[in-house]
Amino acid sequence: MNEQIRVRQVRLIGADGEQVGIVDTRDALRRAREEDLDLVLVGETAQPPVAKLLDYGRYRFEQQQQVKEARKRSRQQEMKSIKFRVKIDDHDYETKVNHIRRFLKGGHKVKVTIMFRGRERTHPELGQAILNRVAADVSDLAAVDAAPMIAGMDMNMILRPIAQPEKVRSEALVES
Repeated sequence: MNEQIRVRQVRLIGADGEQVGIVDTRDALRRAREEDLDLVLVGETAQPPVAKLLDYGRYRFEQQQQVKEARKRSRQQEMKSIKFRVKIDDHDYETKVNHIRRFLKGGHKVKVTIMFRGRERTHPELGQAILNRVAADVSDLAAVDAAPMIAGMDMNMILRPIAQPEKVRSEALVES
C-alpha cells in the first residue's frame, strides 16, 4: 500500500474501475494523493503488478464483511437430541415434537431417541411406532436422514431439515 510498494512500474486501475495502463509507481502515488485515495496492490504476482486507486479503510471494511458473511453461511449444523419413552403421554409428546420443530426451523439436525426400560425392550414395535409418528408429524420440515435402528437399550432416528424457500424461512424466524 502507498509507500510500501517497492516495484518500479504498476498496471494502474483507476478509482472508477477503468484501466489507466502501465505507470511508474511514483506517478501512481502522486495521482492517488491528488484524488485523496490510496494506492493498493491487488495483483502482486502479475507482471507488472496490478495496483488500484481506492479508499483502503473502506476496502478493508468490505473485505471483513465478506469474510463475516462467508463464515455465517458456512455455519456447522449442530446435532440436537430429544429423548422419548415408550409410555409417553400425549401432551408430553406434543411438547417434544414442538421442540423438534423449533430445532429444525433453526437449521439443526435432530436425533430422536426412544429409551427402553426392562421388558419394554422386548417390544421394539412400540418405539418404532412413536418414531414413525414423529417423522409423520414433522414431515413438512424434515426428512429422515437415518432410519430408526436399535442401539443397546435405545432406538435412534436422525431427522434433517428440508431446505425452505427464503421467504418461508424468514417468516419462521419471525414467529419464533
